[in-house]
Amino acid sequence: PAVAQRVLDFFAHGAARSAETFPQLSDREREVLDLLAHGDSNSRIATRLTISEKTVRNHVSNIFAKLAVADRSQAIVRAREAGLGVHPPYER
Repeated sequence: PAVAQRVLDFFAHGAARSAETFPQLSDREREVLDLLAHGDSNSRIATRLTISEKTVRNHVSNIFAKLAVADRSQAIVRAREAGLGVHPPYER
């Protein structure tokens, strides 16, 4: 029952919570951060979002600056603490 409730809560409020958690990030940056937290490479993120790897690198750099983190692992830790990257990413 507890897991079922968490799943229902996520689908009811998950997207709003992540926007509240990282208000300084754009919607696309939050998407990229979620996929980073899921463990995807820049190449895989580019494919999933149908954007170039250069654009992904730009988003990742912006995320690092906005979250005041030095590297990918610190960004992933922050994202996972906020609940990102724990659900399977959607397929395009």
